[in-house]
Amino acid sequence: MLLREVEYARPATVEEAISLLGSHEGARPLAGGQTLVNVMKQRAAAPDVLVDLAELDELREIGFSSDGLLEIGAMVTLSRLIGSSEVEVARPILAEVAGTVADVQVRNRGTIGGNVCVSDPTNHFPPLLVALGATFTIRGTDGERTIPSDEFFIGVYMTAVGEGELLTKINVPASSGAGDGYAGLTIGAHGTYIVNAAATVTGDAATIAIGCVAASPVRATAMEERLAGGDYSEASVQAAAQGLGASLDPPSDVHGSGDFRRHLAEVSAVRAVLQAAGRRK
Repeated sequence: MLLREVEYARPATVEEAISLLGSHEGARPLAGGQTLVNVMKQRAAAPDVLVDLAELDELREIGFSSDGLLEIGAMVTLSRLIGSSEVEVARPILAEVAGTVADVQVRNRGTIGGNVCVSDPTNHFPPLLVALGATFTIRGTDGERTIPSDEFFIGVYMTAVGEGELLTKINVPASSGAGDGYAGLTIGAHGTYIVNAAATVTGDAATIAIGCVAASPVRATAMEERLAGGDYSEASVQAAAQGLGASLDPPSDVHGSGDFRRHLAEVSAVRAVLQAAGRRK
């Protein structure tokens, strides 16, 4: 299906982009376009103005902040994540997960900012960034604010980025000896997830986030508490995951029933934690 008529702007600066977004009620930022263009073709979204971010080089940078956080610009492509030496040093799990997204063409165009701002429950990065304790920098006409990952994902296709605002960067703590893990079941070899789980293990503390079981990633807090003693043997991790599925209320659809997703949540969480525990330095 062809796109409906839409105005198009290609700003040269972030300030100009924010001005355009703030001055048009129906404006939407265009990053890689892998999702937005498709939903526009299906008439599921009908923005009045597309603000193309392709010229904003400052949103394509990867580096480190003064306090040692890994800074990833919102327009960094998944391919760039995979090849980044900074990501390899600070948090290689980001590159590993990026490498499992769709195919090369999608990874060459798709951006980390676009992936998280879509806030599709089946996407790869939302639970991972929650488990890593990432923060999101959002800029608007009223200034800049930083949102923790637990508050960024609000619901299906909804994030803390409001009308007239722009996600500019994602900050991720360096691993500092922590181990990271990621597991789940996809639709096909490189499709979106039926259920996924991400975990970070540091000493005697674990952070676990489950995706695809609710409108936004769910922290497995009870499982985290049971692992607080620092015993990450397979038997202990499996015991800690008991009851995780029963605490969730996932939807049923053509890809799996709610009960199937509850089972997958427990299995994926166990695998993610064991992987993370095995990678601690």
